[in-house]
Amino acid sequence: MSTDYYALLGVSRDASPEEIKKAYRKLARELHPDVNPDPEHQERFKQVTAAYEVLSDPEKRQMYDLGGDPFGRGGGFGGGGGATFDFGDIMDAFFGGGSTRRGPRPRARRGQDALIRLDIDLSEAVFGTTRDITVDTASLCGACEGRGAAAGSDVETCVLCKGRGEIQSVQRSFLGQVMTSRPCPQCQGFGTTIPHPCHECSGDGRVRTRRTLTVKIPAGVDTGTRIQLSGEGEVGPNGGPAADLFIEVVVAAHPLFERSGDELHCIVTVPMTAAALGTSTTLESLDGPLDVEIKAGTQSGEIVTLKGRGAARLRSSGRGDLYVHLRVQTPTKLDPEQEDLLRRLADLREESTMQLGNPSNEATGGLFSRLKDAFTAK
Repeated sequence: MSTDYYALLGVSRDASPEEIKKAYRKLARELHPDVNPDPEHQERFKQVTAAYEVLSDPEKRQMYDLGGDPFGRGGGFGGGGGATFDFGDIMDAFFGGGSTRRGPRPRARRGQDALIRLDIDLSEAVFGTTRDITVDTASLCGACEGRGAAAGSDVETCVLCKGRGEIQSVQRSFLGQVMTSRPCPQCQGFGTTIPHPCHECSGDGRVRTRRTLTVKIPAGVDTGTRIQLSGEGEVGPNGGPAADLFIEVVVAAHPLFERSGDELHCIVTVPMTAAALGTSTTLESLDGPLDVEIKAGTQSGEIVTLKGRGAARLRSSGRGDLYVHLRVQTPTKLDPEQEDLLRRLADLREESTMQLGNPSNEATGGLFSRLKDAFTAK
């Protein structure tokens, strides 16, 4: 061979395939007709492309290194001098697509993941539960066992592409003869056809079925938590592996308790007299009846904390706390006897009349006292 392909690409004779590809990509960007349209650059572009065609193919490179004609078998470069290039290989070198898959694509493919919603109540979310759910997904066809072909028949090699899954065509261009590949229109790139599809699945290898699954809901889940069931999603076409099923939890609102992370909150109304004297009450919690102690003199807004009575911690141990918010209720309707008793109590506590801004309030730093100080401060 008179042409030194290694010199054309500017690489050594022991250059690696990656070095050869890198060198060609650099030269191709410089010499491409879209960048340099003059005939001299076009001719050199064809030469470096031919060099890459040889050195990127292990068999052709070995033949070239041994002094043989790497295009002698295919009739590409020889007599007419017009090379036949695989356009896909050239584009791979330009854009780094060397990993592009060639040949027929498999009929069996992984199925799609499925997502369903599951409504549960707060108690089930806190303590966990087990639920049966019904799902409609694609399952393996029992009639053809996923092959897609009717009983007594089978898939056949495509007569158009001879099982390659693609067809090639050669076109003339300024590069010479350019070979392009595209998926076979008869088999859609599979390389095989199904002359007699299964009557149950129409050749897809799967059918829609309804089935019941038992799902374990762990303690501590909340709205938005997703539970993954591996392999319980849709079966892929033509016997492909099953995908995953995801259960998205939605926790219904509770009439008494409100959740915040692993904490539970509730409001308990306490009569004015019970708040003043102190008492105890029974709270119907998620754990059952609980005693709540209310100390004497309790004010509205105070909180009683019940340790370890909140929600379970997901993927961890222990539980949060339950916070009981106390709201003191002032009576709005009094009968004469009750009103008389309250007036007597007010007299005893010297609370029958109150004057805002009196000396006692100012001395204790009341609201009006602080406003007065703010306006008179220098």
